[in-house]
Amino acid sequence: MPDKLIIVESPAKANTIKKFLGGKTKVVASMGHIRDLPKSKLGVNIEKNFEPEYINIRGKGSLIKELKKDAKSAKQVYLATDPDREGEAIAWHLAHLLDIPEDSKSRVTFNEITKTAVQKAMKSPRKIDLNLVDAQQARRVLDRIVGYKISPLLWKKVRKGLSAGRVQSVAVKLIVDREKEIENFVPEEYWNIIVQLLDKNTDKSFEAKLVGKNNQKIEIHTKEEVDEIVKNIKDAKYIVKDVKKGERKRNPAPPFTTSTMQQEASRKLNFSLRKTMSVAQMLYEGIKIPEKGTVGLITYMRTDSTRISEEARKVAKDVIENTYGMDYYENRYYKTKADAQDAHEAIRPTYIDINPDQIKDSLSSDQYKLYKLIYNRFLASQMKSAIFDTLAVTIDANEYNFKANGQSIKFKGFMTLYVEGTDEKEDEIGQIPLVEVNQELKKEKLESKQSFTEPPPRYTEASLVKALEEKDIGRPSTYSPTITTILTRNYIEKEGKQLIPTELGKVVNQLLIENFPDIINVEFTAKIENQFDEIAEGKEEWKKMISEFYGPFEKELKEVEKNLEHVELQEEVSDIPCEKCGRMMVIKYGRFGKFLACPGYPECKNTKPYVETIEEPCPKCGGKVQIRKTKNRKTFYICENNPEKCDYISWTKPKKDKK
Repeated sequence: MPDKLIIVESPAKANTIKKFLGGKTKVVASMGHIRDLPKSKLGVNIEKNFEPEYINIRGKGSLIKELKKDAKSAKQVYLATDPDREGEAIAWHLAHLLDIPEDSKSRVTFNEITKTAVQKAMKSPRKIDLNLVDAQQARRVLDRIVGYKISPLLWKKVRKGLSAGRVQSVAVKLIVDREKEIENFVPEEYWNIIVQLLDKNTDKSFEAKLVGKNNQKIEIHTKEEVDEIVKNIKDAKYIVKDVKKGERKRNPAPPFTTSTMQQEASRKLNFSLRKTMSVAQMLYEGIKIPEKGTVGLITYMRTDSTRISEEARKVAKDVIENTYGMDYYENRYYKTKADAQDAHEAIRPTYIDINPDQIKDSLSSDQYKLYKLIYNRFLASQMKSAIFDTLAVTIDANEYNFKANGQSIKFKGFMTLYVEGTDEKEDEIGQIPLVEVNQELKKEKLESKQSFTEPPPRYTEASLVKALEEKDIGRPSTYSPTITTILTRNYIEKEGKQLIPTELGKVVNQLLIENFPDIINVEFTAKIENQFDEIAEGKEEWKKMISEFYGPFEKELKEVEKNLEHVELQEEVSDIPCEKCGRMMVIKYGRFGKFLACPGYPECKNTKPYVETIEEPCPKCGGKVQIRKTKNRKTFYICENNPEKCDYISWTKPKKDKK
C-alpha cells in the first residue's frame, strides 16, 4: 500500500519523477484529460447559467477505475499535472472523480522536472486554484458555444464536417486578408544607381549607392530619369565629402517563450509548430541520459515569460566564464510584456552544465536540434553584446550624393554562440576601406538596376504565430492546435513554408465576416483573451462573462439563420467535363481535401480525384508535374508519367528553365 500517490498526465513524466521520490510513493499517469464536454451535443446547459455537462472521456473507464483503486489505498493523493490553466483543470477533474475535497492541499506544481524542483514542490502542496480552473472552463465553454452554434450553418451552406472556432476563424481571416493584399498589390517601378569605386591607397574596391541630389533625398522611378543622371555624372569626379567612424552594439535576444521558440524552430530547423511542441514536451518530461537516468532537460514549454531564476543565472555565469572567458558574461534581465502570464520562467535548460553535444547520442536528431537551440539561446541571453566598428562614407559626383556603409566585428560577444533568425531579408554589410575627406576615388563601373516594389509576404507558421501574439489572439498553448486545425479542415494549405487560403477557406471566411463580424474581429478576440486572464486573476466571474457574451451572440445567431435561409453558395466550377454526362465538374472538399464531382447529382454520381498541376514542365521528360500531398499533408511534386515512363518525384518545386 503506497503512502503517497502522485498523478501526472503522461507515463514519461511519471517515470522521470519516480526516481526523485523515495519511500512508498507511487506515480501514475492520467493520460491527459479524463473528463470533458460530450462530443455528441452542446454539453452546456444554457438555462442553468451555462453549467458545463462533463462526462468521463470514452475509452478511459478502466483507467479511471485503476486511479480510484490507487487513490483509495493511498494515505495521501497529490495532483502534479502541468503548471498551467489546462493542468489545473485536469487536477480539478481528477479531484472530483477521486472524491478529494476542494480545500485539500493536494496540488503540487513544478516548472522543471528536476530532483530539487520536485522535492521542493512536494514539501509545499497547495489547494487547487479555482480561478485558473474557471479561466480554463470559460475558454472551453465559450469556444464550445461558438463552435457548436455556428458550425451547423456551415454544414448547411457549405459542407458537412466544417467547424468555426473563435481563434481559428481569426487566424484564417488574417491569411485570407494577406492573400487579398497580395492579389490587389500594384507593383511600382524604381531604380538604383550603383557605382564601383577604387581607393588607390589600399587598392580596394567598394560599392556606393546614389541617395540624393544637392543633399536632398531622391527617388528614381523611370529609365529616362536614370539616363539623365548618368549623363550628368558621366565625366564627374568622385570626391569623399564625409567620413563617419562609429561603433554599434547588437544585443542578444531574450531566452525563449513558447511563441519565440516556435518561430525560431520554424526558421532554423524547418519544424512545424506541432513538431516543435511535441519534441519540447519530450525534453520537458524526461530523456534517459547515461549515468543520470531519466531527466527533464528543459523547463515547462508553455510560457510567455522571459524571466529566469537566480539559480539558473549563477550556473549560466559559471558555464560562460569557463567556456568563453569572463569578458563574455553579462547578467541580463529581460522585461516580460505587460499582459504575460508570468507564473513560469522562460524556456531554458534545467541542467545548464549538460551541453547538448555531451548527450547527443542519447537524443533523437530532432530532440538534439531543439535542445541545442534552447540551450544556446539561453546561454547567449546572458552574454555580452556584440560590438561592430562602423564606417559611413558620403561621396559627391557633381551635385549627386552617393553613400557607402561598412562594418567589421570588433567583439563577437553572444554571436560566438547564437544569432536570432528573422523573417525579413537582411542587407549584408561588408567592410569598406577607411578613406579620407576630399580624397578622389576612381570610378571603375557605373550601373543601374531596375526593381519593383513587392507585395507583403504570405504568412508562414512562424510569422503567423508572431502576428497572433502581437494582436493578443490566443495564448502560448493555443497557437499550435489552432494552425493544425485550420490545415486539417482544408481552410489553408502549405506550399513550402507559405500558408495559402483554399477556396473553401475563403468561402467560410466570407460567410463569417458577413454574418458574424464580432467573432472574427481581431480586437474582439483579443478582448475575450484579456477577460480570460482577469478570470484567472480572480477579477471576473466566469459565468457572468459568458452570459454577457451569449446575449448579443444568440440574437445575432437567430438573425443570421433567418437571413441565410434562401442563400445558396456558388460552387467552384472546374474546366473538366464529366465524362458521363458532359456537365462541367465542380470542386468539392472531402476529408482528404479537394475532389471533382458532377453537379448533376443525384442523377449523375460521377466523382474523380482533383489533380493540381504547375506551369513548370517535368525536368526529366517535359510532362506535366502534379502537386500531391502525403498523409501528413506535406506537399511533393511528381511527373504525370510516373511510374510508367518517368521516375521524377521531388519535395521541391521544379524551377523554370532560364534561357
